[in-house]
Amino acid sequence: MDLNFSAEDIAFRGEVRTFIRDHYPVELHGKIDEGEELSKEDFLKWHRVLAKKGWIAPAWPVEYGGTGWTAVQRYIWSEEAARADAIRLMPFGLSMVGPVIYTFGTSAQKERFLPGILSGDVWWCQGYSEPGAGSDLANLRTKAERFTGDDGKEYYRVNGQKTWTTMAQHADWGFFLVRTDPASKPQEGISFLLIDMKTPGITVRPIITLGGEHEVNEVWLEDVIVPVENRIYEENKGWTCAKFLLAHERTGIAGVAASKRGVERIKDVARAEQDGGQPLIANPFFKRKISELEVDLAALEFTELRTLAGESSGKGPGPESSLLKIKGTEIQQRLTELALEAAGHYGAPYFRSFGEGDNATAVGPDHSRRVAPTYFNMRKTSIYGGSNEIQRNIIAKMVLGL
Repeated sequence: MDLNFSAEDIAFRGEVRTFIRDHYPVELHGKIDEGEELSKEDFLKWHRVLAKKGWIAPAWPVEYGGTGWTAVQRYIWSEEAARADAIRLMPFGLSMVGPVIYTFGTSAQKERFLPGILSGDVWWCQGYSEPGAGSDLANLRTKAERFTGDDGKEYYRVNGQKTWTTMAQHADWGFFLVRTDPASKPQEGISFLLIDMKTPGITVRPIITLGGEHEVNEVWLEDVIVPVENRIYEENKGWTCAKFLLAHERTGIAGVAASKRGVERIKDVARAEQDGGQPLIANPFFKRKISELEVDLAALEFTELRTLAGESSGKGPGPESSLLKIKGTEIQQRLTELALEAAGHYGAPYFRSFGEGDNATAVGPDHSRRVAPTYFNMRKTSIYGGSNEIQRNIIAKMVLGL
């Protein structure tokens, strides 16, 4: 693997940096650092800019709207977006269901669903986890019973509950794993359905996080009628789609570029904060934690580059995506721990209550405002996308042959 950037890659980096500088929406600057909750429209502002440029789906094949960039160019893009503190695009359409549709969908399904994902006109959510079936996803209980309607067409009647459904309150469509054959082995009786979230019988109920945000939801499905034509791939073979999607999700969860930017941000804070009359960055124990983090992050970066190189040669993400997920999320959590440590007692007062008693106003430096809720929120990263314990089992089985 050649780690030197070519002249073309260096020129591409300059093009990307200039584009982000000139076109990133001004009203989005600083929103994340200032602790403002991002709206659907905030996400879509940046999405639409990239869609107009044709840069919205770098990993997609060109024939479906991709950029045709090399693995190195995609890596450069992620680095520059993180460097500019650009908000992260919602992955549910672009990185999850989109690749499932263009890989397993029919021509009609591709023509129907892919354009809306690229343009941002259709917002997606993911209906995977259930109470009692999160990391052990194959035990899901939401069922879909097939029947013939009065119009002679085939439908599913869906009943069940999903949980931790991110941004479902904004979603136009959702992709759901449902059980279509209760008598078969768990992983062999699941189908992959696309469901219009405006369908009668769907109820979305908020789950408020420790940080006070409405990010995740419960989704109830009661006699929800879904056309069979909205099923991706074969009936009872949805686990194939699910594994494919999770491999792409886990690769994206690694977040190397964002973590590198996070390290730089912590260093800036540690240079400003005092510890015993000297900058915190001079504290040997704190400095060691940062150094250890940077070493682990460099190792993760090389692993991600190897994975991208494999994808460029036609190899899809395999078991190594589990390794990226494990190390990536552990590093993200360590980053938030260091940020909280750097903020010290200024990180303690934060509490958001949506009413009387709201203590969201920072009492210390601006950088301390978001550290506590971010720390709490990032506890989830080692659980979603398949818990890290399950990922270790996958590596033991698929890589080590145990």
